[in-house]
Amino acid sequence: MGKFSGKVVLVTGGGRGIGRGVSLAFGREGATVAINYRRDEESAQATAQEIIDAGGRASIHMASTDVPEQCEEMAREVVALHGGIDVLVVNGGVASRGKSVADTDAEELWRLVAVHALGPHQLCRAVLPSMRGRGRGDIVFISSTATSYFGAGSAPYSMGKSAQEALAQVLAKEERPHHIHVNVVAPGLVETDMGVRMGRAMTGNKDLTDLRALDEKSPFGRVCQPADIADVVLWLCSDAAGYVTGQRIEVDGGVSR
Repeated sequence: MGKFSGKVVLVTGGGRGIGRGVSLAFGREGATVAINYRRDEESAQATAQEIIDAGGRASIHMASTDVPEQCEEMAREVVALHGGIDVLVVNGGVASRGKSVADTDAEELWRLVAVHALGPHQLCRAVLPSMRGRGRGDIVFISSTATSYFGAGSAPYSMGKSAQEALAQVLAKEERPHHIHVNVVAPGLVETDMGVRMGRAMTGNKDLTDLRALDEKSPFGRVCQPADIADVVLWLCSDAAGYVTGQRIEVDGGVSR
């Protein structure tokens, strides 16, 4: 029996990167994990199968988090299949192209704000009726330390994540009477596919393929791993954090400080 036995957890972008780490962690702790994917069905299925092979329960669900209708349909699908949703981890996202405001087209801006905030707003709206009746609920948004320093060339991403964090803060106040905890986890550089692209931008090394090459210059002698983020998410959703809501926790080894 794990800490989350009997709980149903929906993880957006749950088949790869940080989402995969979160999905596997909840699976190990006994939760039924509903893994969302947008295009990479193979990775979502592989993550689900790893949970199942270890004796857990998992399912996969296709939806694009920039399309509100798909978010709402996915929530209904998960509730119908598993009986409800106890934990929602809003993780799915995309990076911007690193262009200045003057060179950024409307399509990119609209899409990133939709992916990180507009779609998740509607997903939360669809999940809340079920979550309110579960005794305790948790919503964790995976944001970014980008909202701490607002780097040049990051307007669409920073705007999307900032809107997401605003949503989290409002939800934390609105849903506290319903025993729903809402928190934000803000990673820095993490060893994922997106992390490699960020590492190239940070170092100016376009040939960088292995982030572990940056271990020596990283806090605590290693680049942050998806499991590091998953550990914080699990703690926020556990009984140990029973009096914690409306918080934003940076997981970057203190670099942004």
